[in-house]
Amino acid sequence: MKQYKLLAFFIAIAISSSIQAQFGALDKIKNNKKAVDAGTKVVKAATLSDEDVIRITTEYIKWMDEHNPVAKKGEYAKRLEKLTKKHTDADGLELNFKLYEVVDVNAFACADGSVRVCQGLMELMTDEEILAVIGHEIGHVKGKHTKEKIRTAYLNSAAKDAVASQGGLAQELSESQLGALAEALANAQFSQKEESEADDYGFDFLKRNGYNLQAMGSSFRKLEALTKEDGSKKGKQAFSSHPDTKKRAERMEKRAKEEGGK
Repeated sequence: MKQYKLLAFFIAIAISSSIQAQFGALDKIKNNKKAVDAGTKVVKAATLSDEDVIRITTEYIKWMDEHNPVAKKGEYAKRLEKLTKKHTDADGLELNFKLYEVVDVNAFACADGSVRVCQGLMELMTDEEILAVIGHEIGHVKGKHTKEKIRTAYLNSAAKDAVASQGGLAQELSESQLGALAEALANAQFSQKEESEADDYGFDFLKRNGYNLQAMGSSFRKLEALTKEDGSKKGKQAFSSHPDTKKRAERMEKRAKEEGGK
């Protein structure tokens, strides 16, 4: 299978966040002679409304889907569909799911409700561990962490040149601006507080839906083990922005024990 570098947008369960390894499209964008120069223009975060952020997110996820292999059928696509068929709404946020046929152990969620899962993650995790990861990612969205990450990454990238001086976005983002945004997102990280909040949301997601409460902690344990494998590129990609994976696993295991998890 052709390997792609994944720009994993938010996999913070030890998994989330992150955005870290982008897919092959980023290298192409970096070499694009039409890439937008970031320039010296200073744009304050206040110039981007929540509506602007959602619009940027919608354009971004469309770009990601166009630049990565989306599975429409096959074993893993069917498995993901089965796992998520009853999870189409998260406290009023409409969700949509797709599987990327890439080897990265990763997943991400966006402020518009888009959730993307990588095949490498599905190969490593059990069904309930995958749902724990998804719950964690949704937690980043519901906590408004992903919205602020997009806002910050946008304003730190060449894409900010699409902001009108007075009234938010003046135009759709170009191919090179979306590439610049993806690169900025690759360098973005969630705070420890945001990661903890998303961990708790993911745990509560398991509890609300009657899933195994140990799945959150066991997800961390598998990812922790992956990073310890000598020369594990996938592990490094999944965890380069996820310090204290062991401590997070222990915290989730303690919660599961206290709350009677299996």
